[in-house]
Amino acid sequence: MASFTLISFKLCPFVQRSAITLEEKGVPYQITYVDLAAKPPWFLALSPLGKVPVLKVDEIVLFESAVINEYLDEVAGGVRLLPQEDPLLKARDRAWIEFSSAVLMDHWRFGTTPHQDEARKLAATVRAKLERLEAEVRGPLWRGESLTLVDTATAPLLQRIRWTDAMVPELAVLKGLPKVERWTEALLERPSVKRSTVPEIETLYYEYLAKPRDGAVGWVGQHAK
Repeated sequence: MASFTLISFKLCPFVQRSAITLEEKGVPYQITYVDLAAKPPWFLALSPLGKVPVLKVDEIVLFESAVINEYLDEVAGGVRLLPQEDPLLKARDRAWIEFSSAVLMDHWRFGTTPHQDEARKLAATVRAKLERLEAEVRGPLWRGESLTLVDTATAPLLQRIRWTDAMVPELAVLKGLPKVERWTEALLERPSVKRSTVPEIETLYYEYLAKPRDGAVGWVGQHAK
């Protein structure tokens, strides 16, 4: 098998998606961390978009988590994580992966805005999108008992929502969504998800939210532990 190196930023949920997929598919890999605030020249030479994740497969570079994950699903052994028997079902799963990316960005804006009113509006936006997931998720995982690429893509989002819900319980967006709450529990208990981050990830996340941006700490970050 080819050699795999995942280039990561410790806090990046998009890298975490690919780390979970690597773990679930049982692919041996190395991981290299970069500082996105001071991107080294070798990284910029590798990454066409200047973003992580980047996966080096021998000397070939792949980028974008959805692309990386589909490649890993195709070449690694084990159960396939995208439906193979039904092109329509496969396309739907791809669409929901894109949906989870949109929610991740909404949640990032929620966590970093310094304005309480804006944070409340963004929390309502995230909640409305989680309600769409509540109507779709079969449980305990996306399509039942078997893991899919929708699960590996959504786990980092649900993990971060769990953290911000604990920080600002008055805006807890998971509350009252039993299927999504159960989905969150099922994903966060998986060994692959636990191994997909550095041990100090939760502390790093709180520190990130509490860091001033443009002279102001985000409203959520003001509640950081």
